[in-house]
Amino acid sequence: MLTRYIALSVVLVSMIFGCKTNNGGNDSYAYIGGEIINPKNKNVVLYNTHGSVVDSFTLDANNRFIHKIADFKSGLYSITHGGEYQMILLEANDSVMFRLNTYDFDESLVFTGHGAKKNNYLIKTYLSNESEAKKLVKYSKMEPEAFNDFVEERRQRQLQEFYEFLTHSEESDFFKSIIEANINYNTYADKEIYPFAYFGNNKLIHIKDLPEDFYSYRSEVDFNINHLSRFFAYNRFLFHYIDNVATQTYYKNNAFHSTFDRHSLNYNKSKLDLIDSIISDETIKNNLLKYKTRDYISNNHTEEEANEILDYFLAKSTNEEDKLYLKDLASSLRLLRQGNPLPNLALVNYNNTEHFLKSIITKPTVIYFWSSNSKSQYRNSHYIVEELKLQFPQIDFISVNVNDNDDKFWKNIIKNYDFPTINEFKFKDSKAARKTLAVNYLNKAIIVDENATILHPNANIFASEFKDILEELLQKKHLITK
Repeated sequence: MLTRYIALSVVLVSMIFGCKTNNGGNDSYAYIGGEIINPKNKNVVLYNTHGSVVDSFTLDANNRFIHKIADFKSGLYSITHGGEYQMILLEANDSVMFRLNTYDFDESLVFTGHGAKKNNYLIKTYLSNESEAKKLVKYSKMEPEAFNDFVEERRQRQLQEFYEFLTHSEESDFFKSIIEANINYNTYADKEIYPFAYFGNNKLIHIKDLPEDFYSYRSEVDFNINHLSRFFAYNRFLFHYIDNVATQTYYKNNAFHSTFDRHSLNYNKSKLDLIDSIISDETIKNNLLKYKTRDYISNNHTEEEANEILDYFLAKSTNEEDKLYLKDLASSLRLLRQGNPLPNLALVNYNNTEHFLKSIITKPTVIYFWSSNSKSQYRNSHYIVEELKLQFPQIDFISVNVNDNDDKFWKNIIKNYDFPTINEFKFKDSKAARKTLAVNYLNKAIIVDENATILHPNANIFASEFKDILEELLQKKHLITK
């Protein structure tokens, strides 16, 4: 396998030097190539700095591709394959090749070629951020001063490690700004999340009592960095900053010591107002408006509330595609309200037999979803369901994979983790089914009765109150007694 990898590198280099012309140092081109081990399909899509498709490629017989980007502009590009997504930093005259294994997408990703060092460092900081984010629940139990010192010391240590790296590798100012943003905004995001985890809904009012310098970085934040509009750390910060600052409006309109309600209509409208007032970059503003609105209407609100926030969004967004998407989502959710019949979609089971959804429902049922691209989610969801089966024998649990990849990936996961195959299904038409059932979040679950009538359209099997929801619904059906 290593020989094949070297061979692809040689081919890439020879193509570059064979085609190289005097471009006067302008941003005229860059090359990108790759080899995908265990591909989920034969397609790779490349997106430019604005999130628009540059080109799509078909992997060759050796699961490789090579592409020259003409009319090139330096920035953060991205590739997608089989539902997986990865950003790549490309600058003028770069010739970057990557190799990855889909069974461990991010952790297996390695870059070679001109421009590889900066991309390997970028993926290193991304994985580090991901690891730290998983520990945030533990860190957020610290007292405010201790938490602030901890994340600031971590940020300074990461910056110092980066500056040490630069002493051995001469890189552009653009690359430096990307890594610094990745480190800084990841820390800033942790600080914005902290009060929600530390104080909780009952004492969130005490956010005003945090140390004076806790949010001192806010005065230096730029809310309109267009080239970071699709950058995870930057968006993570923006999302939680909006949630955090909007609490000020919430407590102006609610009793001082009232329990915080993140699903309050006025609170969510104030978030859209805040986005509209502080962000001028159209791409960033529209993205935030879209996802904050989607978050609200995807929860189990009344139709009147959902329509009100949708109208509020439509008056602020300038993206026609986003408007159509959220109108369609609202229409789908309207059909999924409690008491409505479950849409009768086509499924395929582990043995390749086709069924319709209603035909496999014979008693109260929880339908939950998972993706082959999210290892921790599909592993944990199945483990949780095994526990729930023991506690709620009156209920069936149906597992539905939402991917449209080759069936072997879905089946390999089921086999490798020894998941029971009896209630494992895939959608026959995944894209249409996800839209019909409004599956925007993998943690979503739909609860129905024995007649496939919807009891709860948007539960979360990971939520602490999920068992209470099941017990309450079963009591109403007189299937359990207290």
